[in-house]
Amino acid sequence: MNQENMKQPGLFSWNELLTTDIDAARKFYGKLFGWTMEDVKTCDMGYSMVKAGDREVAGMMMMPDNAVNMSPAWGAYVTVDDVDSSTAHAESLHAKVCVTPQDIPGVGRFSVITDPQGAMLAMISYSDGG
Repeated sequence: MNQENMKQPGLFSWNELLTTDIDAARKFYGKLFGWTMEDVKTCDMGYSMVKAGDREVAGMMMMPDNAVNMSPAWGAYVTVDDVDSSTAHAESLHAKVCVTPQDIPGVGRFSVITDPQGAMLAMISYSDGG
């Protein structure tokens, strides 16, 4: 993803797969799209950075413990100026907050909402290093 796009509010900036079988997902998407994966350590979880050529295009991770009833799915992030105020604004528009705003060390701050129709979306503000 272009660094400029990642930082521009209102644009989709990242895609991420939450899955129950990371090894199978890596094999499937590697064969399907020719992607390569690079393991990175973030916080207390394993994370695979997905690359198309030498460009980082997405991430993959195991389903977190607090999402046990969720099916594996791709999620999209939209960049915002301020995650906390954007999350509060979404809530005022009748969105449901699924993941309250929280930090991703070295990346930025994110939250996850569902819109009034039930579609899930993540919002993120990148730190200078993100």
